[in-house]
Amino acid sequence: MTVDGERAAVSQYRLEPGAIVFTHTIVRPEFEGKGLGSRLARFVLDDAVARGERIVPECPFIAAYLRRHPEYEASVDWPAA
Repeated sequence: MTVDGERAAVSQYRLEPGAIVFTHTIVRPEFEGKGLGSRLARFVLDDAVARGERIVPECPFIAAYLRRHPEYEASVDWPAA
């Protein structure tokens, strides 16, 4: 995600057959507290759902977002603890 041409946030993932595994999400410190992480999470999760991929949240930020947004639950495969 960019803001005024500057990279502000990124969500890292790896693709597996039929699934997208979110591994890490970073919001640069100077952009924190502006809701960018949540906007990024919503975008990447909506994209995964639209493509019919299963969502595997290894990333703590994405996992926390999913716990607050149960509308994604039907598409989530929670990793084993």
